[in-house]
Amino acid sequence: MKAPAIRRVFVIVLDGVGIGAAPDAADYGDEGANTLFHVLENVSGLTLPTLARLGLGNIVSLPRVPPAGRPLAAFGSMEEASAGKDTIVGHWELAGLISRKPFAVYPQGFPCEIIAAFRKATGLSPLGNVAASGTEIIRSLGAEHIRSGRPILYTSADSVLQIAAHEEILPPPRLYEICRLARGILDPYRVARVIARPFTGRSPENFRRIAGRRDFAMAPSEPTILDRVTAKGLPVFAIGKIFDIFAGRGITRSFPTLNNADGMATIEGVLDFLDEGLVMANLVDFDTNFGHRRDVCGFGAALVELDAWLKHFIRLLGHSDLLILSADHGCDPTRPGSDHTREVVPLLVYCPKLAKGKNLGRKKNFTEVAALVGAVLGCQSAGGTLGIFPLAEEGE
Repeated sequence: MKAPAIRRVFVIVLDGVGIGAAPDAADYGDEGANTLFHVLENVSGLTLPTLARLGLGNIVSLPRVPPAGRPLAAFGSMEEASAGKDTIVGHWELAGLISRKPFAVYPQGFPCEIIAAFRKATGLSPLGNVAASGTEIIRSLGAEHIRSGRPILYTSADSVLQIAAHEEILPPPRLYEICRLARGILDPYRVARVIARPFTGRSPENFRRIAGRRDFAMAPSEPTILDRVTAKGLPVFAIGKIFDIFAGRGITRSFPTLNNADGMATIEGVLDFLDEGLVMANLVDFDTNFGHRRDVCGFGAALVELDAWLKHFIRLLGHSDLLILSADHGCDPTRPGSDHTREVVPLLVYCPKLAKGKNLGRKKNFTEVAALVGAVLGCQSAGGTLGIFPLAEEGE
């Protein structure tokens, strides 16, 4: 009996869940980073039984995640070939596009000509213009922002310009308009993202960021697997911030989400009305809420939540469904600072009726995901060497 054809592919990106320092981690100041190991090591009693059954512990040695005797999934890991360690380059590479030229970063703040162009385009003179944690900068500058109406502008080690504004001073629609204007200014400078960060509260003690974050990214410079799937006439559903990361390119329908729980519910929900095509989802809480905030226990709790949901979700998948779990970079919450970490990422590939327990080894770039998606959906992607690992029948 021939193995069934794959009709639906689910690519779920566990944002920031790296599994160990990349070979070039020292070049990024990240030698010794190991997001998943360090979270497991520092959260007492944390176990991930579903991920263990899938084969996570067969990829690398992890506390309390033992290797499975016969993993349910094919398992392996991937190194990043792109220059950088941010969300954009990680996701683009997963989709088949390697960024050889790094995006521009401004750790000392943006130069005068960019700020002058911002003032001219928006009519506003920004506060800040420094590299900072998002929660810290609204505590330090939020009161002045409320008094003056000036937006808070900041950056990080990533290629990003972030704009924070109180929801009553510059309401989200106006904040998004300002971000779109900034996006137009920054394209020639190769800044990867402009991020809108609305917040609320009456004083520094209770300022807090709220739902409504929006990412305004540069468009990919070349077609990705999303473009190839849509060109074949198949739908591509984007869940979470995927639409923003790819500037809407190659996406037929977008589902913004509030958090991991909302993202997982949305992924499950599309099973009812998507018969074929690609679902690409980002689960952002690992990175945004816990990695950057250096909240080890929160990161661990999010992993437990994911693991419990996966136990339920994989039971819903049919013989023609393929699930790919991976990540876009690391965000080790035990490291100093608040930035991403340059790490190897996991690769777990599951289908109820395909060969189980195959060791895919260590791959030299993330484009293996795009190659696999292209192979099974009949729209080959440039790059990648994984192709279709043996689509053997169960029991072989």
